[in-house]
Amino acid sequence: MSNDLPDSRFITATIALLSIIVVLITWDLWEDYSEGAGGYHVSIEFFVLLLAASGIGILLSWLYRERVSSRALQRDLGEVRRESARWREDSRILIEGLGSAIQQQFTCWELTEAESDVALLLLKGLSLKEVAALRETSDRTVREQARSVYRKAGLNSRSGLSAFFLEDLLLPPGGH
Repeated sequence: MSNDLPDSRFITATIALLSIIVVLITWDLWEDYSEGAGGYHVSIEFFVLLLAASGIGILLSWLYRERVSSRALQRDLGEVRRESARWREDSRILIEGLGSAIQQQFTCWELTEAESDVALLLLKGLSLKEVAALRETSDRTVREQARSVYRKAGLNSRSGLSAFFLEDLLLPPGGH
């Protein structure tokens, strides 16, 4: 779950500690009552007993909500993964066709293999620095290869490169 929430083991240990406190205070109250202890002393101990018991109740309900929430998240994650796998399978042929069409366009533009790699990674949304790290080359080299791609394609930017391929894939507003 979230990093700012306590670990369930910590909560369980706290519940155990509070339970020991409840048992000890209950025992002490029994002893005090048997010896005829004063009302003020017994009242204070009884109030502490109620606080400890309330703490146990609060922590138990928190643990229950966490477990229910965790199961729901796992169920939702499983559904998202199944939906994603279904989408990928349903779209596999289209994606392969798009990949092939992009490679054909790169060939038409006479991009080198390195330029094609850079162009594809830019289309995927990676920054120049990320492309350089992935290709194990310098930022400057990637920047020059990107400029070469734009020049050979007759485009002037990364957004122009993306728009070139997306233009015909997207329906006009309200269109079918």
